[in-house]
Amino acid sequence: MRVNRISRARNRAAVGLSVAALAVGVTTAAGPAVAQQKAAPAAAADCSAAYRIEQKLSTGTTWRMCWRYDTNAGLVLEKISYQPKGEAQPIKVLTSAKLAQIHVPYDDGSVEYDDLTGFGFAQGLMNLAPAECPGGTIKTVKVPDAWDPENPNVKGLCTTTRSRGHAYRMQGDTGNQVYQAQGKDLLVYTVNQVGWYEYMTEWRFQDDGTVNMNVGATGSLSPGDYDAGDGRGWPLGKGAKDYATSHNHNVFWRLNFGLDGSSKNKIEQYDSVVSAPAQGGEAPRNKTTRTKVTKELAGDAKNMRWWRVVSNTGKNKDDHARSYEIVPGATSTYPGRSYTKHDIYFTEYKKCEQFASHNPRNCGTGAGKSVDKWVNGQALTQPIVWMNVGFHHVARDEDQQPMPVHWQGFSIAPRDVTAMNPLTPPALADQNGQPDNGR
Repeated sequence: MRVNRISRARNRAAVGLSVAALAVGVTTAAGPAVAQQKAAPAAAADCSAAYRIEQKLSTGTTWRMCWRYDTNAGLVLEKISYQPKGEAQPIKVLTSAKLAQIHVPYDDGSVEYDDLTGFGFAQGLMNLAPAECPGGTIKTVKVPDAWDPENPNVKGLCTTTRSRGHAYRMQGDTGNQVYQAQGKDLLVYTVNQVGWYEYMTEWRFQDDGTVNMNVGATGSLSPGDYDAGDGRGWPLGKGAKDYATSHNHNVFWRLNFGLDGSSKNKIEQYDSVVSAPAQGGEAPRNKTTRTKVTKELAGDAKNMRWWRVVSNTGKNKDDHARSYEIVPGATSTYPGRSYTKHDIYFTEYKKCEQFASHNPRNCGTGAGKSVDKWVNGQALTQPIVWMNVGFHHVARDEDQQPMPVHWQGFSIAPRDVTAMNPLTPPALADQNGQPDNGR
């Protein structure tokens, strides 16, 4: 049962009808979302200071991006670039990045929710206290189609920096020489309330070029769901009286890469197979093969399988094509719906295809409303990456009260974006390639 505490009188049916009505006439992701009945806030096309995020980390790396707030997706990041020390110009990475759906089906089959397009995720943006954004800045967001039209401005976007521990450590040639550095991240996040849940949408931009995308669910377990008498739940409270119904959180992200400023990127899949040692050999052998993904694909993560997005135009100083590797996080793949059966989708860019399920845009007759329907063999020239990470939430006593954050997400990691580790200390800057044993 969903009761949104922003307005407890707002039941599920009313919210669904309200959001559906507002979705009519909404613009595409090329600009700020607008409802017909009133204008939504517009982020300046040139990314004015109010919509710009720029952070130089203490290790020398600078991240730059623009932001806007969409009536369904919430926070959208655009024009994301990365400039480590030693690079004269910013390296363009992503044209846009956003959440594409949070699908929540309950184990007993009684309900399922599509929180972004069906339950007002964006309208549930929460005000953040200064203590929640230590050392950072809280930006004011004008929420389009705000449920409280008298108070559409929310202090809801935190940008700050955080340490993440060792970026590297290496013992030098002499016993008293240790090379080490502590990594720094730019953290950008919002909190959106949907029913009893509060979703923390977190983007971490590391000084080594890695980007981590995570959603954390916290808040409260819905007291209306303490009714799992059919065994599809977990007992909470005294004895075995209240059973919290188990459910899934299937989170989708949509990434539009723009490596080196071009949307015409390539997709490659790598698979490794381990075989027994050759006759007389000492160890098993491992052969890795590359498959060029030239057509739309619904992909499944497997042991020793990975994908990368490759620039068509840019190379690093070693003359290697720049790329980003997709690093899946832990997941529980949910087979109950066609669009949640696969871990990753690569589709050809189409302006109307913005949400992984219950897409409110009109993509034409027979196009379908979910990402699986858009994989139909079309050639990939401008690929869009859709990542699906699932979490099966079987409640526990420790989930009350409040509920600890449970995280799910994935990363993209630079592969040959720079010729060396972007955090290499000056003393080791000449050690690129085969070491010179004569030094």
